[in-house]
Amino acid sequence: MSGKVAHSIRRGLTQALAYAKREAREEDYRVHVPTEIDVRAIREKLGLTQTQFAARFAFSINTLRHWEQGKRQPEGPTRAYLQVIARTPKAVERALRTASEPS
Repeated sequence: MSGKVAHSIRRGLTQALAYAKREAREEDYRVHVPTEIDVRAIREKLGLTQTQFAARFAFSINTLRHWEQGKRQPEGPTRAYLQVIARTPKAVERALRTASEPS
């Protein structure tokens, strides 16, 4: 491994550790929201029908169909939400389920 690669890995690990310890400056980190997102691929990866996906994650079935047919694209905040669903669907389900339960 070259010194340049080792240095890059070491720097990344140092940054990750600082972030985990909450010692990193928040302004040094940016959120990446994709400009386009494949809603059908996310839904199919989860093994859900359109109706199931829409109900589980609080989308209108008609809106979901428009996204999948390419008639519309999700807006920024919705793309971010879909990205979270794609990466951690169980966490989203828990959060939504908890939110609907009485306090």
